[in-house]
Amino acid sequence: MTHHSDETIAVRISRVLADRIVTGQLAPGSKLKQDHIAEEFGSSHVPVREALRRLEAQGLAISEPRRGVRVASFDLAEVQEVARMRAALEVLALRHAAPHLTPSILDQAECATLEGDQAVDVRGWEAANRRFHRLVLSPCAMPRLLAAIDDLHAASARFLFATWNSGWQTPKDRDHRAILGFLREGETEHAATVLERHVQWIGRRPARSGAAPDAERFAIVG
Repeated sequence: MTHHSDETIAVRISRVLADRIVTGQLAPGSKLKQDHIAEEFGSSHVPVREALRRLEAQGLAISEPRRGVRVASFDLAEVQEVARMRAALEVLALRHAAPHLTPSILDQAECATLEGDQAVDVRGWEAANRRFHRLVLSPCAMPRLLAAIDDLHAASARFLFATWNSGWQTPKDRDHRAILGFLREGETEHAATVLERHVQWIGRRPARSGAAPDAERFAIVG
């Protein structure tokens, strides 16, 4: 097996495992056993080890001496840290992307916002939300910055799924519309201000669910 094919398999394995962690199929503390993963994907241990390193880099897994690799846990402080990091990096990306945003891109971003408004579950809403952010940020053409933002979005999604897999209430995202309005008018700094506030709302104030009145749930905007 070549290095290139090992790397390709590692990417596929890491994506599948990341999705399971983000959506809660793999709970915090769950052990990620190399033998079991290699058997499931029909691979050697080389791409599995690389996949686990990728998950660690994303903050989704942690390697512990004599205990192997486990799914990382998270708490409210981490939610807030991710929100602050996303705010800083996404504002940077938006400032570089703005000169390259076309009416077509903005129209696609508006469609993503509408899809989020109409989402029937948390997975649909998260996918539409992430698509909006990718559309308005990708034209910055800064691949390392965008990769870091993608990792932070995965962390945000994990918090979202952990608290909103039941009692789902579809939000109406006014911030996305305000951002698009400012971008259409060429008001980049106003759009950046709204984006920064929008993302930092994540984790700032736990919301209470009508389905589970005693459960604290992280704010889902962002």
